[in-house]
Amino acid sequence: MNKTVILTIIYVIGIIFGALGMGIWDAETNIYKAMFALFWTAIFLIALFFADKKN
Repeated sequence: MNKTVILTIIYVIGIIFGALGMGIWDAETNIYKAMFALFWTAIFLIALFFADKKN
């Protein structure tokens, strides 16, 4: 498997965990949950950058 595919699968699993386990998309979402989602996306983008840079 390609590194980008593996990273994308890990990212999607993390988003699903955040949605169901942490309640990121609930009606009563606070700023901390939103910052967690932004932080997770930033880590994903950085990982994609370095994975593609190595190829």
